Amino acid sequence: MALSISAVVLLAIVVFLLVRKAGLKAGHAVVCILLGFYLSSSSIAPTLSQVTNSVAGMVSGLKL
Repeated sequence: MALSISAVVLLAIVVFLLVRKAGLKAGHAVVCILLGFYLSSSSIAPTLSQVTNSVAGMVSGLKL
């Protein structure tokens, strides 16, 4: 659960920065948010969750 909250916060920060610095319009950001809600309730959600967890595991395993 903590991972998904962290991912949500990280993605919210990225969207905020894109709106402020890269010229992403607020309407586009809303569409991206709505897409996320619809994806979370679709049949592809478990696969996306598994891929996200796998990538997070790989990133946490990196030795810098």
